[in-house]
Amino acid sequence: MRASLIIILGLVALAPAAYAKPELDKLILPPGFHIAIYSDEVPDAREITVGGHGTVFVGSSDAGKVYALTDSDGSGKANKVRVVASGLTQPIGIAFKGGDLYISAISRIVVLRDIESHLDDPPKPELVTDKLTRDTHHGGKYLAFGPDGKLYVPIGAPCNVCDQKGYAKLTRMNADGSGVEDVALGLRNTVGFTWNQDGTLWLTDNGRDMMGDDLPSDELNHVTKPGQHFGFPYCHQGDTLDPDFGKGKKCADYTPPALNLGAHVAALGLRFYEGKAFPSDYRQVLFIAEHGSWNRSTKSGYRVMSVDIQGDRVSDYKVFIDGFKQGEQAWGRPADVQPLADGSLLVSDELAGAVYRVTYTKVPGAPKTDAPKNGKKPAK
Repeated sequence: MRASLIIILGLVALAPAAYAKPELDKLILPPGFHIAIYSDEVPDAREITVGGHGTVFVGSSDAGKVYALTDSDGSGKANKVRVVASGLTQPIGIAFKGGDLYISAISRIVVLRDIESHLDDPPKPELVTDKLTRDTHHGGKYLAFGPDGKLYVPIGAPCNVCDQKGYAKLTRMNADGSGVEDVALGLRNTVGFTWNQDGTLWLTDNGRDMMGDDLPSDELNHVTKPGQHFGFPYCHQGDTLDPDFGKGKKCADYTPPALNLGAHVAALGLRFYEGKAFPSDYRQVLFIAEHGSWNRSTKSGYRVMSVDIQGDRVSDYKVFIDGFKQGEQAWGRPADVQPLADGSLLVSDELAGAVYRVTYTKVPGAPKTDAPKNGKKPAK
């Protein structure tokens, strides 16, 4: 009862600030970086993906909609926002492949065929599968196609902490919904995964609640082979046995995190930066959106982080964008990051109902970039 009350109070505390005007003047970025509104007409913005013709698609949570953002005049800001799907249950996850847009909706995945040819008259969603778990607790499903052409779909634990067969894992399937198989186990709730240039999978995982302000940490995990088990619900953050489910277990029996991200930061979407518009130090940096805590006595997260990775090891973890909260009052909650073809970086903000665009302008003494000028590729 007490846990339920805390959850309700936490959600109520967030509600009054929903869709508040973005306060970009309060955001802090490294020297030379700038952030601007790409669109502030995207209620409950979550995962971002980009179509083959550059359309920016954005999923949502409670809004139940999927948006298509277009920048037809090349201004760096969306000049048209369309709703291409609505009436869905928590369509937080979207993925684009072969002209088609795949959308998660708790127990179902649907697809909009040839969507970029039909932005003004979107097709009726076509069912891919309706055989996913139906629980709404950790039931929202981030989506992504891997280098293997498979659609990756997480199955979050239907609880704060429990040991229930068929949950707490990452799966993959063919684009038609067939051939479902497990990829990684022991994941409480992953709401972000991506692949490095070496083809290996990296993902965020949200730690359990009710173990205090500082335990356990959210995790950045590195999947190097199918079937790895990352500990949940028996072991957290690689070194802490669960007080309820850890009896008789050893943390050494599970794959440890590549990086502990901090307790309750709610790490969600992540992408590697492969563009050339940012300084060379940012090439192959992993950006992570931290949605922010809901039940910590002092808030944590509410920022975008950067992670330097050398081979399979993390060498640095630092703040890239800060200021989404002022003191204990948050006006924004980053949910996903998505590099664009021009080298800029999009950031979705669920609380403000917006998508931002991060760009870079060289400052004196800064490393050079390989950014093309006037849309032209640099000479080889």
